[in-house]
Amino acid sequence: MNIDLLLKIAGVGILIAVLHQILTKAGRDDQAMMTSLAGMVIVLTIVVKEISTLFDTVRTVFNL
Repeated sequence: MNIDLLLKIAGVGILIAVLHQILTKAGRDDQAMMTSLAGMVIVLTIVVKEISTLFDTVRTVFNL
C-alpha cells in the first residue's frame, strides 16, 4: 500500500475534524454536518478509485 494514500486520508480527516469543531462552536451545526458528509464523500471516492485499481490488477494477473 502506498503511504501517500494514508496521508491523504489522514489529512482530509484532520481538516474535516477541525472544520467540524469550528463550525459547531460557532453554532452552525447544519453546516458542520454537511462538511463532515463532504469529507466522507471525498474519502470514499479516493478509496473506490484504489479498489478499482486493485480489481484491474487482479484481472490482469489472472487474465480474466
